[in-house]
Amino acid sequence: MLFDGKRTVRLDRLALNAPQQGDVAVEILWSGISTGTERLIWSGDMPPFPGLSYPLVPGYEAVGRIIYSPEAPSRLGEIVFVPGARCFRDAGGIFGGAASHLIVAGSRAHPLHLEDPREGVLLALAATAYHAVAGSNLPELIIGHGVLGRLAARVVIALGGTSPVVWETNSARRDASDYSVIAPEEDTRRNYMSVCDLSGDALIIDKALPHCARGAEIVLAGFYSERPSFAFPAAFMKEMRLRIAAEWQPEDVVAVGELIATERLSLRGLITHQFTAGDAGEAYRVAFSDPACLKMIIDWDGLNG
Repeated sequence: MLFDGKRTVRLDRLALNAPQQGDVAVEILWSGISTGTERLIWSGDMPPFPGLSYPLVPGYEAVGRIIYSPEAPSRLGEIVFVPGARCFRDAGGIFGGAASHLIVAGSRAHPLHLEDPREGVLLALAATAYHAVAGSNLPELIIGHGVLGRLAARVVIALGGTSPVVWETNSARRDASDYSVIAPEEDTRRNYMSVCDLSGDALIIDKALPHCARGAEIVLAGFYSERPSFAFPAAFMKEMRLRIAAEWQPEDVVAVGELIATERLSLRGLITHQFTAGDAGEAYRVAFSDPACLKMIIDWDGLNG
């Protein structure tokens, strides 16, 4: 799968770099589409980012089968999650997971033990949610109820936190059973101490602050194409604390895996759409434009033989 930064996607054949010591080759079964950073890369609106160049192979959510593992032959046939790769000779690989075959370090091929292995594409987002909410006090308010916001709410509950309130502007996405999802204007609370934003709204601090207590922490965990800003006087009066949560770390994947293994965290019900790799153009259009699409996955069957 290739992006040129012009709101198009195309399939092409690329040569792979030769495996190095410790590498494995993975035949990809499914890959996910991110509606955050991947949308910005697809459209060409991604702010300057280290390693960003076109054409590039997108995607950091791939599940596949190990087909080459000379140093650990017992891993052959293992179903693994791969958070992208940099194995392409003639294309950038800032993420590099949306391909029929990948070569990665064996340590980056994470074993999966899921009843539905397709759900493994959600592991990166689950680890991102964990990284955002577990870094300090568990959030009482989560902003945004896309797939990342849903995972963040589930992680909070899995870690023993009080069921959070979630803000969502789209009425079609206010479905939930274990916590409350409301429109921002319906929230009368004014004493939140911990807020996690996953909306990507660059003006979210000004919108959240009136609902916060003095000394509250606001975590920016979305990706912001515009420069985030806020009015200083209100933040000053409330002595607001601001934290930025970056991408997940390996220990976050381990922690999420433990929550899943102990059945405290579920990934079920979040994959809503699936297209074949041959219909990639339509898959990306739906993923980026249809609010009913929480998580789109690409099925690589037929292109990975």
